[in-house]
Order: sequence, then C-alpha cells, then structure tokens
Amino acid sequence: MKNQDASVRRKKPPAGPSLPSPIPAPPSPATLKFEASTPAAAATSSRVPAPGSLLSIEHLSADEITVMLRQAERWRELKVKHLLQDRRVALLFYEASTRTRVSFEFAAKSLGASTTVITAVASSIEKGESLLDTGFTLEAIGVDVIVIRHPRAGAPHVMARNLRIPVINAGDGMHEHPSQALADACTILQQKKSIAGLKVVIVGDILHSRVARSNVHLLSKFGARITLCGPPELLPEHARELAPAVEISRSLEHALAHADVIMLLRVQKERLIDLQLDVDEYVGAYQLTSERLALADPDAIVMHPGPIMRGIELAGEIAELPQSKILDQVQNGLIVRQALLTRAFGMKV
Repeated sequence: MKNQDASVRRKKPPAGPSLPSPIPAPPSPATLKFEASTPAAAATSSRVPAPGSLLSIEHLSADEITVMLRQAERWRELKVKHLLQDRRVALLFYEASTRTRVSFEFAAKSLGASTTVITAVASSIEKGESLLDTGFTLEAIGVDVIVIRHPRAGAPHVMARNLRIPVINAGDGMHEHPSQALADACTILQQKKSIAGLKVVIVGDILHSRVARSNVHLLSKFGARITLCGPPELLPEHARELAPAVEISRSLEHALAHADVIMLLRVQKERLIDLQLDVDEYVGAYQLTSERLALADPDAIVMHPGPIMRGIELAGEIAELPQSKILDQVQNGLIVRQALLTRAFGMKV
C-alpha cells in the first residue's frame, strides 16, 4: 500500500491550456442560449418552475429534503399500482443512462403512468431541434412531467422556466444529480441512525461529478463531516467552496481514517489520459482495496453511484463485501423516484 503522501505523477508536461482553477459553476439559466423557433420562449423565460419540479439540491432546505426522504421510505412498503393512471411521463435523455433512466421508467410504470423515452438519437433532436422546442412539443402533446438529463449545466432550469409542467433534473452536465443524492441519503440512513456527525469520504473525479456536488450539498445540510479525496487534476482546491467545512485530502489512507461512509466515483481511463495522468499510478494511490478499507470505521459502508469500474476506483472484491451498499443504492433509487414522481403530481402517500 502506498504511503500517506502518495501522489499521481504526470506522464509528461501537459500541452495546451491548463484546466480552469475553479470548479465550474452552472451558468445562470438566463445566460444559457437555447434557441427556440417560437417566440413563446422569450415571452415566458421568467416563469417560475411548476410546483413539483426538482432542479437541484443546493437550494433546498433540510426540511424540504426530509419530506422527500420520508416519502421515499413510505414507498419501501407501499404497493399502489394505479396512483398515476392516465398520466404521461416523458424521459428526455440527451446522454446515455441505465440506472437513472430505467428506475425513473420503472417508478412511473409501477404507479400506473405511461412513459415515453426520447433520446438525442432517433428523434428530432438529431435533426437539430432545440431544447425548448422539444419541450414545447412534449407539453403540447400532453406530457404531464418531463424527466431530463442533459450534458449542459442549467438545461433543466431553462426548460422549467419556459414550460407549464413540472421538470425533474436527472443530471445536468457537471452541475447536479438530485435524485441520486436522495437515493444515497436513503442508503446511508438505512445503515446509520443519523447523517449528523458522520465522516463521509468522497473519492475520485470530483471535478466532473454532478453526483459529488449534489451529495456534498445534501449531506452538509444534515451535519455530515465531508472529506474529498483525489489528485489536484480531479479535485481542485476550490472544491472547498462547495459547502462549509469541506476538507480536501490528497492521501486516501489519511482520508479513510475513522470514515463512516466511503463514496467512490467513476473515473474514466480516457479522462486520466487526457489529463496526462498515469493510470497505474492513479490506481495505486486512490483505488479502494481491502487493506485500505480496514483503515475506516469497522461499520463503514462503501457506496458508488455506478457504473463501477472494477480495477480502477475499487478492487474487484470490494463490491461483494458486506460493507458494500452499491446495489442498495440502486434499489433506493427506485423508491426515491416514485416519491419524486408523486410529488411532481402534487400527491402524498
């Protein structure tokens, strides 16, 4: 195992412009230029998002989040099949997805709603239709709720401020992934009595992770002690500004000491190569192994939003250990999305 000051060396000096020093913040919805051929976009751009929309975790209160988590817990036992009968949910995914898209689809269908999946391929999006024109079209057809994933930060906000129907953010660029953070909170609360006081270590590509952002915002609102861990190329010092009292560690061994929750993030080999980072040295410094897991609290749990890359962010056997709650996260994603869909329709159970 590497010593505590292990670092990842560059293969060679980087060519071209360096990465921006701050973690990019999502642009203001007003500054995003999603062109629409209809003048309705300009006329309604200041509309308040419809009730039931969920666009971010950052601007929610702890009380609002608690209500969502309690509603999700109720769906763990409830088997109500026709609550959303005759309702229509559009899953508008501009990026590839398995867990989020499928769980939203299963959640909607389990409640009796009809769903349609629209992707950037094999739709008018491929022909150049703008974000807002796609939204206006879906609203005109009779869609009641839009669940959207988009590669650009702020896209769900733009759509929500131009439509009259609820919009749920299923991930927007490097900004946020609200439903994943709620599923992760459910998973933690299944294993721990409270989030307050827990040491949560988030490891990996923090810079590009919307999951990390949403989890930092959520967990910090409930008093968790958050440590972010990774090399400077994937974890700039400005990450401290995500929430009060966030700590940064360059040593995984140091970060794991007395950890209660270890949250791993997917690291793309291609991104390491693009950043001139040596893949083997990254793995040597930041991969979670059984030996490193032993440094954490004996009751520590291991989490990962998926897809997991065995042999990169974690050794293969870690996913099968009793401490691993990765599949629990998937299961909790379903009940969270059932709760979010009923919330979008103004229903409580």
